[in-house]
Amino acid sequence: MLRLLVLALLLANTAYFAWTQGLLADYGFAPITQSEPQRLAQQIRPEAMRLLAASQARQSDSGPPPAKAAPAVASAGVAQCLQAGPFTEQQASALRTRLQSSLPAGSWTLESSVAPGRWIVYMGKYSDEEALAKKRAELRQLGLAVEPLINPALGINLRAEVAQ
Repeated sequence: MLRLLVLALLLANTAYFAWTQGLLADYGFAPITQSEPQRLAQQIRPEAMRLLAASQARQSDSGPPPAKAAPAVASAGVAQCLQAGPFTEQQASALRTRLQSSLPAGSWTLESSVAPGRWIVYMGKYSDEEALAKKRAELRQLGLAVEPLINPALGINLRAEVAQ
């Protein structure tokens, strides 16, 4: 009985392997191929896309801000997509005013985004300032931003922020 079960499982696995590899396609048994031709049809001028080397990307990142670069781009007749930020509400308001006065309507947008999560690691209570200084030096060596917490109830302590 056990031999029959092992043989049935072996045959089932062999048939499944043949089906997944397309070996049974001549007999009308093959997995459905997944493709999305509608995505290709939705592309807008895919031939205009170009890949940048890392050095070229760094040059474009360190170039002038988009508000200053856009008029030169518009006069050259070549469209580019530039991104900058994040901005505070005050900075976004000033940028919006400047963009409205220097660029045609509809050629730019300001989109809000959510900042990535941040973790705060609390360390304390330390017995004295010497222990605190030692821990602060250790965390700075690891590249973490360290700030003292201003809360007398927590005693001598540190706060380290970790960007996610």
